Amino acid sequence: MDALTLLATTLPVALLLALLCATLVCLAAILRAHRGDVVNVLLALPAVIAAMLRRKR
Repeated sequence: MDALTLLATTLPVALLLALLCATLVCLAAILRAHRGDVVNVLLALPAVIAAMLRRKR
């Protein structure tokens, strides 16, 4: 098995595993947070996304 085949095989698996871990960490943080904190974060998301999009340009 050459290096390119190995990379093509392991990279999607690694990305999937990283996405799963990030999802679990976010869920654990949301479940442990106070309800008011979660609501404040969700209400602030549109402003955060808008700022990130402005910075990207």
